[in-house]
Amino acid sequence: MNELQEAIDDYLIELAGVKRASDKTVISYRIDLHQFNSIITSFNIETLGRISEKQLKRYLFKLNESGLSKQSVSRKLSSVRGFFNYLIRNELIENNPAINIKNPRTEKRLPQTINLDSFSKIIKLIEEEKKGEEALLYKIFFEVLYGGSLRVSELCALDKNDFNPATNTIKVFGKGAKERIIPIGKSLTDLIKKYLSIRNDKSNLALFTTLKGRRLYPRLIHRVVSTYISKVSDISKKSPHVLRHSSATHMLDNGADLMAVKEILGHENLSTTQIYTHVSVERLKKTFKNAHPKS
Repeated sequence: MNELQEAIDDYLIELAGVKRASDKTVISYRIDLHQFNSIITSFNIETLGRISEKQLKRYLFKLNESGLSKQSVSRKLSSVRGFFNYLIRNELIENNPAINIKNPRTEKRLPQTINLDSFSKIIKLIEEEKKGEEALLYKIFFEVLYGGSLRVSELCALDKNDFNPATNTIKVFGKGAKERIIPIGKSLTDLIKKYLSIRNDKSNLALFTTLKGRRLYPRLIHRVVSTYISKVSDISKKSPHVLRHSSATHMLDNGADLMAVKEILGHENLSTTQIYTHVSVERLKKTFKNAHPKS
């Protein structure tokens, strides 16, 4: 094992342990950095000190040559930057060769959303097609992801003691194990209480479980959400994240404070939340164009 690979393995251990990054994040970084190691060592470089800005540009050229999208190249470059920041922080190298490397220019794609009418249609379809615990669980997928603006991983990780029916709140552990308290409507509180009262496996610590009693897992939620969004909308993306996007956009459409939305979403930087202001402006433009006589 070369010096570069050893440093990568140590960095991944820190990500999972000290930084408490999600399993998905660690897997993504592992794939990106192992590819980085493979390309860099193909240049006959195996020590950290020999990796220069020139070699990183050669690495980027290889990525572009392979036909990757600009978004994928940017993500991989982000993984590499994080790795070099780790090396600097631990004094394993003196100079950061990635400091002047810029991301490829990409067009910002606005998040796709569904409207409130489509959301209501989904809830009605679930009530028509499903019964009992399954119907409640499927409705909870949509109500929590939309009503609480949660990520799928956050929904799956919820425990019973994270739900506080007295205050209509849910305690969420987001990226980097950062805790935040999410307000939910009384109707959702009542829905969760009803679900817990009829759930087959009442001893499980997880707030929500599958019908077989195991903790929720992302693949199940993706399948259910995608199926029902397909029935009411023709948007190209039908992942659970669409509900989070829709929630943020609708809050801003209705005059919510940007900082408050940032806290609800659990974003570290305000710039991440600001993308939803662009969505709201685009919706406003579309409304103006379709309805205003002077458009």
